[in-house]
Amino acid sequence: MTIQKLSIIIPAYNEARTIHLILDKIKAVSLINDIEKEVIIVNDCSKDDTEGAVYQYSASNPDLNIQYFKHEVNKGKGAALHTGIAKATGEYLIIQDADLEYDPAEYNDLLKPVINGFADVVYGSRFMGSNPHRILFFWHTIGNRWLTFASNMFSNLNLTDMETCYKLFNTKLIQSIKLREKRFGFEPEVTQKISRVPKIRIYEVGISYYGRTYEEGKKIGWKDGVRAFYCIAKYGIFKSK
Repeated sequence: MTIQKLSIIIPAYNEARTIHLILDKIKAVSLINDIEKEVIIVNDCSKDDTEGAVYQYSASNPDLNIQYFKHEVNKGKGAALHTGIAKATGEYLIIQDADLEYDPAEYNDLLKPVINGFADVVYGSRFMGSNPHRILFFWHTIGNRWLTFASNMFSNLNLTDMETCYKLFNTKLIQSIKLREKRFGFEPEVTQKISRVPKIRIYEVGISYYGRTYEEGKKIGWKDGVRAFYCIAKYGIFKSK
């Protein structure tokens, strides 16, 4: 598979303090085969100066291709991803949170199964391999594992980390799928729908995880976990479109 451009989709909500740091990391990455980077930032109506931080960074770093979009009302992470996916022009796209929990230096690890001709979709698993991961919340981890288990039951996949941020998709493929979930239900919905694509080739690779506490800005909570179980039932058991 020849990839000329990778679109990097960043949903951002109140990330003015850290978004320049993740953009520095993205800029520093040299993608294999000299793949071009297209950074698509979708500001989901932040209450802080995320917009100003993006404009300032873009002006100071004209060599990094940054495309900026803004929601005039807060719609949720999933809705921001829908916007970013629709705007992507690379052959493949990857999802990147605006915080510092995931390391862009590992993009090449996710790209290799695609470039070598094995994969159409690659998930980055926080629960595989020997990569470093921060030790944080016991019940959060148990919840992630149960969500992945439930998702696997109805998708007939054997993923280890359905809830991971790092998901690498063939752009035309993901753009052809109707996605509805506007918040954190994006993860189970897209997994169930991708699993039903005929002859889809899905791979996992181990990634690092530098998790944040809620004091440091983590946003997902138990209510999002409940919604994720609902989405697994909706799109997995009942196969809603």
